[in-house]
Amino acid sequence: MTPEALMLFAAGFGTRMGALTADRPKPLVEVAGKPLIDHALALADPVVPGPIVANLHYRPEQLEQHLAATRVQTLREEPDILDTGGGLRNALPLLGDGPVWTMNSDAVWAGPNPLAMLKDAWRDGMEALLLCIPPAQAIGHKGQGDFVSDGSKVSRGPGLIFSGAQILRTDGLRDIPGDSFSLNLLWNDMLKRGTLHILTYPGQWCDVGHPEGITLAEEMLARHV
Repeated sequence: MTPEALMLFAAGFGTRMGALTADRPKPLVEVAGKPLIDHALALADPVVPGPIVANLHYRPEQLEQHLAATRVQTLREEPDILDTGGGLRNALPLLGDGPVWTMNSDAVWAGPNPLAMLKDAWRDGMEALLLCIPPAQAIGHKGQGDFVSDGSKVSRGPGLIFSGAQILRTDGLRDIPGDSFSLNLLWNDMLKRGTLHILTYPGQWCDVGHPEGITLAEEMLARHV
């Protein structure tokens, strides 16, 4: 079964952005003249045939107003933020029962459409397909990486960096206790079963998680015009 719906994570506080998020949510911070969430939607609109759902928590009314003229359905997480796993499970009534794309709203891409790449590589028997970035292509990212793959087996460890974009089967979410939890808990079970797979992105990617990331992302985009 191919994915039809997209979960767009947009509920974070953006604390690393400092003063830039004092009066607005991070997805409305601008890069190259348009809000971060619009960069994500430009990738989603031509690829995703079904619902697009964005979870909201910090200053949700601003994102509701910004997205009102789009096909995005918004879902407030109140009173508490639910993290990636809890947020995705909370949105399932809007997303449906099939596999879904998920994507962060605070990254900028230069290269092929990441959601289209995932769709083309998705196969029966996969429970998750994570799009990952080689460190040399992850602009401004200072972490050691998240996953290692030898082409057939995936494990955790320094190496490829998870981009925030993936296709995921959501069945296992119902078995995880608690309301707020990370998708890492679901991935752990998939890793044990060997059903989590990695796809390597050939372009560049910038996680705009701090103010310096804005300049880095704009420079990256300028190089790929």
